[in-house]
Amino acid sequence: MGKLFAYREEKQFDVPEPMKAVTLSGTGFEHLKCKPVPVPQPGPNQLLCRVDAAGVCTSILKVIAQGPKHAFINGWDIRKPPIILGDEGALTIVKLGDNVKDRYELGQRLAIQPAVDVPPINHRERYTHNAENMQKCAVGYTLGGFLAQYLLVQEEVLEGECVLALPEESMSYFAVSMTEPISCVYSAQQRSFHIHKAGPFAPRRAKLGLLQGGTTVILGAGVMGRMHLEMAMRFQPRNLIISDLLPARLEKALATMSGKARRLQIHLIAGDADKLTATVEQLTGGAGADDVIVAVGIQSVQQQALELLGKAGVANLYGGLAHGQHILHVNAIDVHYNEIKLVGSSGGDPSDLKAALEAIVNNDIDPGNYIFGVGRLEHTAEVLQMIKENKVDGRVILYPHTKVDHLQFVNYWDKQKEDDFLDQNLV
Repeated sequence: MGKLFAYREEKQFDVPEPMKAVTLSGTGFEHLKCKPVPVPQPGPNQLLCRVDAAGVCTSILKVIAQGPKHAFINGWDIRKPPIILGDEGALTIVKLGDNVKDRYELGQRLAIQPAVDVPPINHRERYTHNAENMQKCAVGYTLGGFLAQYLLVQEEVLEGECVLALPEESMSYFAVSMTEPISCVYSAQQRSFHIHKAGPFAPRRAKLGLLQGGTTVILGAGVMGRMHLEMAMRFQPRNLIISDLLPARLEKALATMSGKARRLQIHLIAGDADKLTATVEQLTGGAGADDVIVAVGIQSVQQQALELLGKAGVANLYGGLAHGQHILHVNAIDVHYNEIKLVGSSGGDPSDLKAALEAIVNNDIDPGNYIFGVGRLEHTAEVLQMIKENKVDGRVILYPHTKVDHLQFVNYWDKQKEDDFLDQNLV
């Protein structure tokens, strides 16, 4: 995979100066730049890591639109200094601070949970009111992000235990980068729960996750919906229904997952959005769905989800709704007599990232199913514009140490394809 990515027995890494990074210096796309910046030097309690791969997440659009008003930016004047974007990626340690040498080693590969449940430690004066009300910060916001050739892992990230060693050092770079979105799916499905009782006088016990042997409905067959589809198979529902208004998305979901569903003896079908209630009733004999995961932020779809639930069913509102369209009507009779439940989540924590790494290693999910394109850092603005225009159905992975002229669009990605790409394009 080229000299740059080969492990050096003498445990020395050449770190060129300067590095390329994708920075944001104001509100709006005109302030988004890929440019040379100084390579940060690690303090005694910090790590400097090479970024081996980085994902381009939809959440970056919110940062660009809100700038200093974003909760994780909290007044930081991003004109001086600009922030480095990117909350998904794969890392290799290239420099160690003196106080962390007993915990980490050069050449060690890492994953990072970007949402850090620790108040800012560095540069508190740059935040509104010296960050007095901040309880968390984030990588790719005021903590340096993955859309760069090197990333400084700061004290906040280490103190929050957000740095994770890989379960297998041989994991592909793109797979490690994909653990963040997969961890969000894992976290969301852990929010669903069902009450079990072994007998009339046995205690009630709550079991996290989807109901084994039940009927699960996933509304939305975009990339996150398809991830939910594959991760839902871990619970072995009897029926697994996926629905979307766009036939092409449903076809892609079935083409990707039908074989796995057959091997696991799961009845997987695509549900026509206009006939979904009838489909659920037919499959369940009128009992209704045990779990409904809403992977789109559309008010009418989330309202429909509540109507699909059977007794003790769980509606998992994964997709966020915009302000002004965020009110749903809940039938209190269903809550009282049918004991339906509404749950949701907006992200994960280090334990979810660890579970996502293990899910990939255990083949519970194949991250290659969700890669839409590959490129280099200079393609960031192009990718974000495509995401904004709904032209991206998957993740785009950027390799910061490559030089490739154009984005390459793919239907599937794996370690061999990644190795070949790096061999041809590393600089």
